[in-house]
Amino acid sequence: MERVVITVTGKDRTGIVANISSVLAENNVNILDIRQTIMDDLFTMIMLVDISNAKEDFLTLKKKLNEVGEKIGVKVIAQHEDIFKYMHRI
Repeated sequence: MERVVITVTGKDRTGIVANISSVLAENNVNILDIRQTIMDDLFTMIMLVDISNAKEDFLTLKKKLNEVGEKIGVKVIAQHEDIFKYMHRI
């Protein structure tokens, strides 16, 4: 399994989850876990996904997620799970 952490932040609006999930579904990426919350008008979401069967490589998938994020006005960050854990260790 090749796991990636995807974080999405920005002003809340309709369609954020749908747009991000569509990119993942189109590329055969499996969502393992998803958490989201809205604080006032700030949308935050973190997803753990498996890209081992993805149609595209990690960098191409990351580029597509960033393009969709820019289109809908949110910041999307995709990182391999190991890098995410290393950066957020205590």
